[in-house]
Amino acid sequence: MMVWGLVLLALFLFNACGEQENENNTFEFEKEEVIQKKGHPEYIRIPIEGVIPTIDPGLTVDMASIEITEQLFLGLTDYDPNTYKVTPELAESWTVSEDGTIYSFNIRKNANWTNGEPVTAEDIVWAIQRNINPDTNCPYSYMLSILKNANAISSGELKDVTKIGVRAISDKVVEFTLEHPAAFFPAMVGLWIYRPLPQKIVKEFGDTWTNHQNIQTNGSYMLSRWKKGKVMVLKKNPDYYEAEKVQIPEVHYIIIPESSVGLVMYESDELDVVGGEYMRIPLTEIPRIKIDPKLRKEYTNEPSFCTYYFGYNTLRPPVDNHLVRKAISAAIDRRLLIEVITKGDQDPATTFTRPPIFGSVPIEEGMGVSFNPKQARKWLAEAGFPNGTGMPEIILMHNTSEDNAMIAKAVQTCVKYYLNVDIIIKNKEWTSYVDSIEQPKTPHIFRLGWCADYPDANNWLNDVFHPNTSSNYIGWKNKEFITLMDRAQKINDQDERQQLYKRAEQILCEEETAIIPLYFYTAPYLVKKWVKGWYHMAMGGQHIRNWSIAKDDPSDIK
Repeated sequence: MMVWGLVLLALFLFNACGEQENENNTFEFEKEEVIQKKGHPEYIRIPIEGVIPTIDPGLTVDMASIEITEQLFLGLTDYDPNTYKVTPELAESWTVSEDGTIYSFNIRKNANWTNGEPVTAEDIVWAIQRNINPDTNCPYSYMLSILKNANAISSGELKDVTKIGVRAISDKVVEFTLEHPAAFFPAMVGLWIYRPLPQKIVKEFGDTWTNHQNIQTNGSYMLSRWKKGKVMVLKKNPDYYEAEKVQIPEVHYIIIPESSVGLVMYESDELDVVGGEYMRIPLTEIPRIKIDPKLRKEYTNEPSFCTYYFGYNTLRPPVDNHLVRKAISAAIDRRLLIEVITKGDQDPATTFTRPPIFGSVPIEEGMGVSFNPKQARKWLAEAGFPNGTGMPEIILMHNTSEDNAMIAKAVQTCVKYYLNVDIIIKNKEWTSYVDSIEQPKTPHIFRLGWCADYPDANNWLNDVFHPNTSSNYIGWKNKEFITLMDRAQKINDQDERQQLYKRAEQILCEEETAIIPLYFYTAPYLVKKWVKGWYHMAMGGQHIRNWSIAKDDPSDIK
């Protein structure tokens, strides 16, 4: 039957996705960016698909801005590229009070702004006070809600922004007071919303403080030139505290209109890295890349800390019955869906938190509901709908996109084939879609994705599914889950926290099957051989400071 499922899905895709003609797109690039000398330049050329909306850390929310912010501004902490454990960056060390509510970070003495002035604790305090102010309208201000009085200030109930839980103990010690203990707090302070700002510059120039002639930064690179919509050039910051380790003198971010253009440029040796959050590689091109004698040697597929999933409205019949939810989940062949539709080498998911994030469950443990048509039919019969008989109408809704439509159609095909259950697919544009999935009007099944803000399961399980404090689109109430989340937030014992999150995943994805995790995102890349020391960061921007460009002629590089 599984073979026939493959045939059915393949036929569907053939019928639904006829050949499309490629349009010839023209785009005016900066001439200096595409004129090639023999070999390759000493700087690195990276595409940004679309635009760079801002490089103000307080206003940063999109992937392009996060990438640039990482190069220009230091966070108190960073993440190890292999384990994603928290590591020191602007802060050399930190301490936490016995009750877990007060954190003190010791700022390194050799951290300076690009005008030579030292980075101080007051720069962090002022930045956070500015970012929590409702008038600033920072899109990530909710990430400050863990700080004492933050919610009262952001809601307008408390007008004095200096009452937020952060203060400068000295020039080089900043102290945070939390609303409650949070063992994951050191992972949060690496976020852009917590990064220090050059307050004199921001006050003097207002909205134009990030223009290249005004801006002061403190990271491994500094802004040299920004022709908006065309190109951004960063150059090595000589005042960076580890400037001697930075090997690439300049980073040229080239704005491209769409990924197909960027791929052509890469194959013409006009770009050095494509893929990931820079510029998605068209999924239709990946099969070709894998068999191309040259490109397949430059191709790599890395984990991305995002999960594609469907939520159930657990209050709406018939999916208020956990056996119906289990049956539908077990009828979906995730691996087949990836091989035939998404084609991006994603990892099939049966839990929510993406490994290796702290608190995640390793894929090899097999937790959750896997593809098992026989068991799916058994669960459906136990729910009172043998062979789909008597099953009411089920609506699956997704936000409008070609990829989402194909995935929804594949799920519809699997459920019909294995369970004889009809699913009606509906879609809406994003703005109206978000309104449509709020309780109590939430459809039976709805599509969402989640990407990590910081590498801790609290950001996944608690922030997305806590019945009392999250958006709770699934309308779910589970007392044990609430207890697990509340305790995991407030204790410092990491081994115990790991076990609490593991049990929470088991309840959410296996026992209650309140959601259908489909796959964990991956980040396909193409990287030129002359880019040395390259590695992928799944969140928070890339560590270009640790890469280098080989000076050999590319034809000599084996």
